[in-house]
Amino acid sequence: MTMKIGIAGAAGRMGRILIEAVAASPGAALAAGTVRPGSARAGRDLGELAGIGAVGIVATSDPAVLFAASDAVIDFTSPALTATHLDLAAATGTPLVVGTTGLDAAQRAAMAAAARKVAIVYGANMSLGVNLLLGITRQVARALDEDFDIEIAEIHHRNKKDAPSGTALALGEAAAAGRGAKLDEVAERGRDGLTGERRRGAIGFAALRGGDVVGEHAVIFAGDGERIEIAHRATSRLIYGRGAVKAALWLKDRKPGLYGMADVLGLA
Repeated sequence: MTMKIGIAGAAGRMGRILIEAVAASPGAALAAGTVRPGSARAGRDLGELAGIGAVGIVATSDPAVLFAASDAVIDFTSPALTATHLDLAAATGTPLVVGTTGLDAAQRAAMAAAARKVAIVYGANMSLGVNLLLGITRQVARALDEDFDIEIAEIHHRNKKDAPSGTALALGEAAAAGRGAKLDEVAERGRDGLTGERRRGAIGFAALRGGDVVGEHAVIFAGDGERIEIAHRATSRLIYGRGAVKAALWLKDRKPGLYGMADVLGLA
């Protein structure tokens, strides 16, 4: 059966890509899409917003309409909007895929609370390659002791608002988990000036911004006399759209719970 998928933030960069991905995915059909209240794009055809031609469904500024029309909703918006969508998902029982980055501890707790009532997939990155990288990072960190320093470097386009990226932080969490540590206790998220020697066991982050870079991430394990580097480079944002649609389709008939892309891809 065809699954009706709604897109939150349909006029945004990722929203338009998600519309395209839904249209191209067997078993998926576009249900609805939202734009910000007061947006001039409200009432516009969603297909025309995405550049794929009219699909006969117009954008709404009412998220309640989105959830009422959809079998599942995909949300790549902002932390504040995602909090609203979590409430609606829990209230309506509509499964939700969340790709929003920059969520704080309270917003993550709200997600966990909503997941007690409805199935939710949360992923800082929806691509297959990145999720393989997360698993490899955990394994390598488990195999190497603290004689190997861990550094995570990422670069994104100039318009990205959060740093480090959600994917970089997820890689840090994977590395910390591999060593049996908590990322908050070992992370070094910025260095400037006379910082002193590197702290043993720390996980460092470097965030670069510029141009139209889709997204590149590298995890570096630097030891004495040798260095291991594993990396992922995205050249098209469609990889995130396809992964998010795959997650939405996977949510059909799932029990309430908070899932990750590792569950969707059978990597858990």
